[in-house]
Amino acid sequence: MGIPPRTAARYCAAALLWTLTLSGCTTSAPRPTPAPADPSPSSPAQICASLVSYWVEETLKGGKWAGLDWEQKGLSNEQYAIHEDAVAAGRAEERTAGLNKALEAADRVVAQRCAAQNGATWSSENWRPPSAGTRSPE
Repeated sequence: MGIPPRTAARYCAAALLWTLTLSGCTTSAPRPTPAPADPSPSSPAQICASLVSYWVEETLKGGKWAGLDWEQKGLSNEQYAIHEDAVAAGRAEERTAGLNKALEAADRVVAQRCAAQNGATWSSENWRPPSAGTRSPE
């Protein structure tokens, strides 16, 4: 007669579980230690420099997304002005010294301006504070 198929499958599963338990394989394996996180920019000037430098590099290299407008890039009006000045400085440097020197020159402009303007995080000129009748989200 033999063992019905369902019962045989249960026996096999139980035997496998028993074998794994005896061999030390458990579901609570030691967790790997997380890799140290990359240090992220923390000051407004560092965040500004990181953001604006990225978009300046994309523009100077002719990257796929270089043509986005300042809002799509997540830049404030002040940051966009820094971007445009850095791109102009980079292009001037590129004509005489090449792309690598252009990127270095643009990074210097960005770092100096972002530091001088404390991150240049003022919102766009289109931003308006909420009116008195507007409720804040709770």
